Amino acid sequence: MSLSPPSLAIRLEALTVNQRLVLQALQRETEPLSAQDLFTKLRETKKIGLATVYRALEALKLAGFIQHQATMTGELLYQTLEQDQHCLTCLQCGESVPIQGCPVQSLEENLQTNYSFRIYYHTLEFFGLCQLCAKGND
Repeated sequence: MSLSPPSLAIRLEALTVNQRLVLQALQRETEPLSAQDLFTKLRETKKIGLATVYRALEALKLAGFIQHQATMTGELLYQTLEQDQHCLTCLQCGESVPIQGCPVQSLEENLQTNYSFRIYYHTLEFFGLCQLCAKGND
C-alpha cells in the first residue's frame, strides 16, 4: 500500500475512537486475528462490544487500513495492511505458506495504467493440498 503521508494522516484523523482502538490492537499483533480473538484482547482493558469490533473492522477494511483472509472454515482473520499478501493454503490442514515476491506485480502496474485505477494492495491465494496432506490422500 503506497499512500502518501498527508493522505494517510487525513484518513487517520477521520477514524472513530473505537476504530483507532481496533487498528492499534491489530498493529501490535504479529499474526492475523479473528474478530472474536480481537474482541477478547480488547475486553481485557477496554469496554467494547463484539458488534462494535465487527463494525470497526469493516470500516477499517473499506478505508484501506486492514485486510482479511478467510480460513478454510470461513472465519475471517484480520491484519494491518503492511504489504501485499500472497500465499498457498492447504484445504485439509489449513496451513498457509507465504509466497516470496510478487508474481502479479506487472499485472498490477498494467491495471493501474490501463484503467487509471489506484491500487492500494492486493491478495493472491492459491488453495490446494500441502505435500503432507497430498501424500495422505494417495
